Amino acid sequence: MTFLLEHLEVPVIGYSLAAEKDSLYERAALTGAIPEAFADIRDYEALEQFIDLHKPSTIIHMAAQPLVLKSYESPRETFDVNVMGTVNVLDVAFKKDFVKAVIVVTTDKVYRNDNSGRAFVETDPLEGKDPYSASKVGTEAVVAAWQQIAKVSGGPRVISVRAGNVIGGGDFAKDRIIPDLVRGAISGKPVEIRNPKSTRPWQHVLDPCVGYLMALEALLQGVELGALNFGPDTESLEVRVVVGTSLEFFPKIRTNISQSEVMSSSLESDVLGLNPSFAQNCLEWKPRWSQNEAIRLTFNWWKKFIFQNFEVKGACSSDLNEYFSSKSKFG
Repeated sequence: MTFLLEHLEVPVIGYSLAAEKDSLYERAALTGAIPEAFADIRDYEALEQFIDLHKPSTIIHMAAQPLVLKSYESPRETFDVNVMGTVNVLDVAFKKDFVKAVIVVTTDKVYRNDNSGRAFVETDPLEGKDPYSASKVGTEAVVAAWQQIAKVSGGPRVISVRAGNVIGGGDFAKDRIIPDLVRGAISGKPVEIRNPKSTRPWQHVLDPCVGYLMALEALLQGVELGALNFGPDTESLEVRVVVGTSLEFFPKIRTNISQSEVMSSSLESDVLGLNPSFAQNCLEWKPRWSQNEAIRLTFNWWKKFIFQNFEVKGACSSDLNEYFSSKSKFG
């Protein structure tokens, strides 16, 4: 998002935890590139001091504990970060008259999922199966509460945005399929594929990020929006499609699927899909890249970084230039 805003020549500041080892931020050596603070959103005083110092007109709240499997290990922390962290962001924002709009990023996993394969719409019931998704349902409840506060007492416009499996070069998080495959390509160790037949709405990170900015623009223009899905406009693809594509770029990757059925049945949803029609209709947003294109672009980013000595920022700039190379309503 920071690279995108800089590409669009929009001033940006950042508040987050310190970068993790091998993260996109660390690999790009970005410390000090923008005004920023490394602190926890659960630290109310630090958060308020930072916002008072920089006086942002808009806030895009992405800070979260984002991993399903980690949420089983640390459920309390997951709820604390995802729910109370959002409470802190919104409570501070509503105290500042210079903040005009807040976008809260949640997930496609907030919907009650019966694995029917139907793509979810924004009005579908919300329900969390695991601690992560349940915490994000809690986040949605927080957003709804502050939307009501805005109606009664005034304040910034607030919206939740829900995206599916967002992928792209530079993500090296634990327990995510593409980072796991890339680690396998680097180390030569077998990669465990948990759910090869599970489907996910894969999308390149630039597509929802552009959608979030279009939603922010609409909020600032007075458009009433409650929640928006951002996802591919085609049927979700199986995990094994991602694995197959990885072998085109890294033929030496070895995989192991022996535990997939156990993992699939107990910890994670088998079928996920989002219906982005509302965002397409009210914002005229649509994904620029197909799911297959997004997957290939992601592996190509890593191939350039690992084998062709591309600098991180150069590889990201290449994606941005490609994204905006054809005529775009947003660009």
